[in-house]
Amino acid sequence: MTSLSASPVLTTSAWFVPGRVELLGKHTDYAGGRSLLAAVDLGHTVTARAREDRVLRVVSSLSEDAVELDLDAPAAAAPAEDGHWSGYVRTVAARLDANFPGILRGAEVEITSTLPPAAGMSSSSALIVGLALVLIDLSGIAQDPRFVRAVPDREHLAEYLGTLENGQSFGELAGDRGVGTFGGSEDHTAMLCAPEGGLVQYSFCPVQREREVPFPEGHCLVIAVSGVEAHKTGAAREDYNRISLAAAEILRRWNLDRARMDPTLAAAVATAPTSAAAIAGLVAGEDYLPGRLEQFLAESERLVPAAAVALEDGDLEELGRLVDESQAAAEQHLGNQVPETIALQRTARSLGAVAASAFGAGFGGSVWALVPDAQADAFVRDWEAAYLAAFPQHRGAARVLRTRPGRAAHRREVTA
Repeated sequence: MTSLSASPVLTTSAWFVPGRVELLGKHTDYAGGRSLLAAVDLGHTVTARAREDRVLRVVSSLSEDAVELDLDAPAAAAPAEDGHWSGYVRTVAARLDANFPGILRGAEVEITSTLPPAAGMSSSSALIVGLALVLIDLSGIAQDPRFVRAVPDREHLAEYLGTLENGQSFGELAGDRGVGTFGGSEDHTAMLCAPEGGLVQYSFCPVQREREVPFPEGHCLVIAVSGVEAHKTGAAREDYNRISLAAAEILRRWNLDRARMDPTLAAAVATAPTSAAAIAGLVAGEDYLPGRLEQFLAESERLVPAAAVALEDGDLEELGRLVDESQAAAEQHLGNQVPETIALQRTARSLGAVAASAFGAGFGGSVWALVPDAQADAFVRDWEAAYLAAFPQHRGAARVLRTRPGRAAHRREVTA
């Protein structure tokens, strides 16, 4: 993989940052759990050219608006209008400028994309990763001793870029407000570390690669974008944060009851064979917390590892059963599925998908389906037709596309 620290300070930089598909691992990463991930062959291309001043100007093919920040002006670090993509630009610039004062250069940045926005494939995280990578290049941040100490490899880089989004500190690199969502580093890890053409199982907090998993030969991923935008901003932020805050509350009760300081829910569960049952006892009778705990334990401790084994063994029937169980838990316990994603998952299975599940933050977004290559064209046609017949209001916004596990973030040649 490309080494950032080995690169000289550049005047131009371009990176392709893929979207990601989370096959399993719904809302597990920030609680220290596991996910089964793939980068896809769709993504953002972020191209930047250094300026002589400290003005950052960003244009995107996905928006008619340009974002322009004077990095020396106090307003540059102020939050943007809620829900606007400029908030991600401001967040990246403000955090890098705070962590590496006096280094960040102005730049002309252009973003082109094949990644559908707000569709569950983490277009917002890909934007953060791409912006950070080009600004790190242009400013020589990778040679700064603070960066070298904190970010020795891509896994640590993924963790750090995750904290840009969630606002947490990363070692000596102090945090700030982030973008207001309490997520983890799953998206950033998939984008930076997934094996080309394959799947990978990671655990988080800290990021640890557990195994690479083969993608089934003769199959592809078909992604149905529901047309219900999976925003992590505005009114949707409260629903999204409820899921992560529930995991934090369960951990808080455990640490208080046992006078411990376990950093994550996964760490608490791992303290003893009886810990999971003890934690369940602490939240018994609550409205939301017991189901949230049940979903986390099933997804992270059992379903993700079992699905990886099923893929290694070529047991696609077992894979389908495990993924169905994960989807059911999201519907029942997370409460983050909408009628559209539920219908897409059911329809995909009825049309012959080996496995299918909603993925990402929930509350809209997309559903993936694993389909034999020979059936893919007919499946795409039939899945889209069935969905639009049931939800005609999403005609024009919904789409069904075919993809495969792709390559992690990599440099592109800068054209004149």
